[in-house]
Amino acid sequence: MSPQRGPFEPIAAGLYLEGLAVDPDRGVVWYSDVIAGGVHGLHRDGSLTTLDADRMWTGGVSLNGDGAVLSSGPGGIRWNHPESGKSGWLLREIDGKPINGVNEMCHDGLGGIYFGTVDIERIVRGEPTRPASLYRLTERGQTVQVAGELGFVNGLMMSSDGAHLYYNDTFDSTYVFDVRPDRSLANRRRLLPKQDCDGLALDARGDLWITGYRSTEVTRVGPDGGMRDSLRGPGGAITQIRFGGADMRDLYLTCVPIDGGDGLAVGVRPTEARSTLYKGRSEVPGLPIKPAHFSLG
Repeated sequence: MSPQRGPFEPIAAGLYLEGLAVDPDRGVVWYSDVIAGGVHGLHRDGSLTTLDADRMWTGGVSLNGDGAVLSSGPGGIRWNHPESGKSGWLLREIDGKPINGVNEMCHDGLGGIYFGTVDIERIVRGEPTRPASLYRLTERGQTVQVAGELGFVNGLMMSSDGAHLYYNDTFDSTYVFDVRPDRSLANRRRLLPKQDCDGLALDARGDLWITGYRSTEVTRVGPDGGMRDSLRGPGGAITQIRFGGADMRDLYLTCVPIDGGDGLAVGVRPTEARSTLYKGRSEVPGLPIKPAHFSLG
């Protein structure tokens, strides 16, 4: 059975869209443009809110329980509260050293987040990146490394029971870790070989929906690695995917030109707004994403 119900419709555009988060309580879809800059919130009435307009290379967007928007990128993790207008840095240093960059984030089930580092310095120059690491930032602000010497850490998602953490190692594969009771990680193993894996979401059955920066389809696999029917995208390569709506069947995709990711890898940046945020419907409901619960500002 096809996982899609009805056509996709374009709802926003930019140079290279990637970070994506859906705030169901406030009816806002947040997305980042890594080249044009900023994190943008599309409201139900069609109005747009922009945060950190000049900040490029934001690859991850997530939510805090008070409605603040967390965004990754160069220098660490920022927070912005759209309603109060307040903003600041959630994390700028690890072990007293400035952070090169952060990419994707996901909740840890205890009020904090997991996040992956990224070599922004070399990405900007269009050079091969150095190894990345996975960290946990606890609700109280303690930073703990949970995995090191990884490739390019991308899509992150925790299973509904908190027993597994999935992540995309772009240019390689989708992997899964076991999550110990103290939220440390163990027993990394390959779930799906995929050399362009990018964004990641989970549905209510626990299946993974994996995007690829060269892929026009969303690859779907079970938590045991068993293949499911793929989802055909609306056009271009798909960088990120999220579920939303009251029934968690609204489906959001950020898409880019098929050669856009390879261009960025060698320092070629897009100059035309050919990246699109699409909205569609899914036959399968998605797994709600829990917000973090940091005390901000």
